[in-house]
Amino acid sequence: MESLAEVYQEKLRNNNIQSSMTEGYDCYQNALAERINGIVKQELQKLIEQTVEIYNTKRPHLSLNYKTPNFIHNKNAELLKALH
Repeated sequence: MESLAEVYQEKLRNNNIQSSMTEGYDCYQNALAERINGIVKQELQKLIEQTVEIYNTKRPHLSLNYKTPNFIHNKNAELLKALH
């Protein structure tokens, strides 16, 4: 019986794709790749947070009459407080 990993590797070879997985099951062989992936994920998370911050606090929206989402949210919160 052929294992799933062997089928996978054969598909890669048939499509001229080189596997980046290491053989020998040594987790330390991928340490550099894992480190780079970690750095990229951290930087991407920072970029997403900055983008959301700009979108919500600095970028006016036509659909909000050129106000920011945070401005509208805060005004709605003030109106709700005034009603109570």
